[in-house]
Amino acid sequence: MRKIVILFLSIFILVQSTKAYGTELIGAGATFPYPFLSQVFNIYHRETGTRVNYQAIGSGGGVNQIINRTVDFAGTDAYLTETQLQQAEKNVLHIPIILGAVVVSYNLPENPQLNLTGEILADIYLGNITRWDDDRIKELNPDQSLPALPILAAYRSDGSGTTFIFSDYLCKVSSEWEKEVGKGTSLRWQTGLGGRGNPGVAGLLTEIPGTIGYLERNYANQSNLPVASLKNKAGHFVAPTTHSISQAAEVDLPPHNRVSITNSEAKEAYPICGFTWIIVYEEQKYGRRTPERAQTLAQLLEWLIKHAQEYAVSLDYSPLPPSARENALNLIYSMTYDGKTLIEGTPNHNP
Repeated sequence: MRKIVILFLSIFILVQSTKAYGTELIGAGATFPYPFLSQVFNIYHRETGTRVNYQAIGSGGGVNQIINRTVDFAGTDAYLTETQLQQAEKNVLHIPIILGAVVVSYNLPENPQLNLTGEILADIYLGNITRWDDDRIKELNPDQSLPALPILAAYRSDGSGTTFIFSDYLCKVSSEWEKEVGKGTSLRWQTGLGGRGNPGVAGLLTEIPGTIGYLERNYANQSNLPVASLKNKAGHFVAPTTHSISQAAEVDLPPHNRVSITNSEAKEAYPICGFTWIIVYEEQKYGRRTPERAQTLAQLLEWLIKHAQEYAVSLDYSPLPPSARENALNLIYSMTYDGKTLIEGTPNHNP
């Protein structure tokens, strides 16, 4: 009898422990922050026991899943459009997680360090510049021997926040791009070849000589790809570094955080930067969600802002500036379940 009682108690404790510490949260979306999220979610699991299953399917897929309420949260590098906000029906919070850069990489003999401008990038992707020895590229790079190779423009074939950031920038520097193509997570490309996800673009860049492509900085570094220095709004050629990415975010942020920071006016800013957001519903009582699951999600998000920022630099991202952290925490502390606040906090007291 005593053994049966001990066995029953052991099972009871295990079940309660699983309820308290073994929750699995489900997320999907952007590949842009995946190297960061993958690392910090593993750390969070070791510290708390909470598993986070995040599928990097692209921002477009993540947004669709949060609208359809099939995930706890979505990752996106493109803030929701007014149409998407209406489709969601309930208020969606945009919680910035980190800052990243969309870099321009290429596959050329000996991979020289190149200078490029937004106007030239737009003309390459419009099909107006088709060869690497074009006079406009040579003029920017007089010390480099550019080959007589055709240019293959690689782009994202899936719905992509990286594409949104890249095309948002091109719209600001090229009136022809804005008129002919515009900005969005999915575009009608004028030329080139598509790859799925940042890894797909990195694969095209690695395999095909003459390719140029845009991708998140971490993926370029992992594949040992060269990256161009880009002319910023202040007229300086700037490489994507932790400092130059952080400079792009030195702007006044609205409380909702739905803001573009491409083509920043800051003198030292790299011009193609963006926040990457986790989006969640402000009111967490929907479907079959429980208060415990909602609170676990809010605690994860708070940890990402308060503690995970220290891992950003080592993974080729930039941590959030203080103003963005405060905005993010304010939004997290506004999350409710059946109208009741999930966690309390004072964001202005945090670093």
